[in-house]
Amino acid sequence: MNTPRANQKRLVIVGATGMVGGYALRCALEHPAVAGATAIGRRKLGISHPKLKEVLHPDFGDCSALAEALAGQDAALFCLGAYTGAVPDAELRRITVDCTIEFARVFRSSSPEGAFAFLSGSGADPSGRSRMPYARYKGQAEKALLAAGFPRVYLLRPAYIYPVEPRKEPNFSYRLLRWLYPAFRALFPNQVIPADDLARAMVDVALRGAEQGQGPVLENRDIRALVRSLDAAA
Repeated sequence: MNTPRANQKRLVIVGATGMVGGYALRCALEHPAVAGATAIGRRKLGISHPKLKEVLHPDFGDCSALAEALAGQDAALFCLGAYTGAVPDAELRRITVDCTIEFARVFRSSSPEGAFAFLSGSGADPSGRSRMPYARYKGQAEKALLAAGFPRVYLLRPAYIYPVEPRKEPNFSYRLLRWLYPAFRALFPNQVIPADDLARAMVDVALRGAEQGQGPVLENRDIRALVRSLDAAA
C-alpha cells in the first residue's frame, strides 16, 4: 500500500485515456507531492503504478456509484471532453455540461474540501451568448462549477493544444494546425500550448493553488506563465 507522507495529496483524474488527461496522470504519478492518483474512466488504461488506483465507470451521466472512490480526495482534474464535430451537438452538450456537473456534484459531496480543476477552452462563454456550441457549453460548465461551492476552482482555458506525440488528428483543421505549429508558435505564442505543459500546469494548480492575485480562470497566457515558473523552479 502506498502510505502518504506529510503534505502529500491525493488526486482524482477523469479522462486519463485522453491526450491531456494522460499527460496529467503521468505527471501526477511522478510528482513527489502526490500520494496517490485515482483515474476514473470508461476503459482501462493498460498501465500499472504503485500510486495508481483505477476505477472503471461506464456512464458519467450518473456518478452516484463513485461516491466511495471520491471520498478523501484533495483535488479532481476533469479532462473528459469531445472534439467539436466528432459527436452530435446534443452529445457534445451532454459530455461537456451534464457529465461535468454530475461528476462535480458527487465529488463535492464526497470530498467537500477538495479543489476542482476543469479543462475548459479558449473562448468559453459563461454568458451563454456565443454562437459557437463548444464555447457556449464550456461556459455553462464553468458557470455551474463556480456556483457549486468548491473551496477552490480552476478553469483552464487553453487555445490550440499541441499534441507533442504523433497521433491521428480528429479532423482537417487539427492536421493543418499541427503542420503550421512551428510558425504559429513563433508568431502567436499565447495561442498555443503543448499538451504536456498544459497537464503540468493543471496538476500544479490542483496541488498548490493559483498564484497570488490570480482568479479562477487561467487563460492560455496564464498557463504558459505558470509553466515558465515551473521550469525556472526545476
